[in-house]
Amino acid sequence: MKLLILDRDGVINHDSDAYIKSLEEWIPIPGSIEAIAQLSKAGWTVAVATNQSGIARGYYPLETLEAMHARLRALVAEQGGEVGLIVHCPHGPDEGCDCRKPKPGMLRTIAEHYQVPLAGVWFVGDSKGDLEAALAVDAQPVLVKTGKGERTLEKGVPQTTLIFDDLAAIARELI
Repeated sequence: MKLLILDRDGVINHDSDAYIKSLEEWIPIPGSIEAIAQLSKAGWTVAVATNQSGIARGYYPLETLEAMHARLRALVAEQGGEVGLIVHCPHGPDEGCDCRKPKPGMLRTIAEHYQVPLAGVWFVGDSKGDLEAALAVDAQPVLVKTGKGERTLEKGVPQTTLIFDDLAAIARELI
């Protein structure tokens, strides 16, 4: 199985320091939907692992998050592709869960779901926490310059990190 795991905010859709709190605020980054569809049609399973502490903070309900993910699935399906498992961490940063990145719980959930080892699997993110989660399970950390990616790059990234402009560039590399 060819598995690719993506962070959501800043990788697939535009991010906001004020959180993505509504379906109207969930706006795909140009080229990201097409990239996921192309990867899917080329035989890749594209899963998503996303921190969503806005739920714990009361900024939006679980139903809103589910509507965003339904929109993501529908847009990719319109392009002939499909999105695999989407897992989210609804916890706040101080709740001590094992799923909130940089902890690797969500990546392990995806690996268990697909019954595949994570060693070498690309995990694409835009933050230091994403890269750290990848390293914790021997996955390949991949940074996109969208979202918080440029700021993350300026602060320094692990030496083994692969760096791309955006998700479309990753699709071109992998297909």
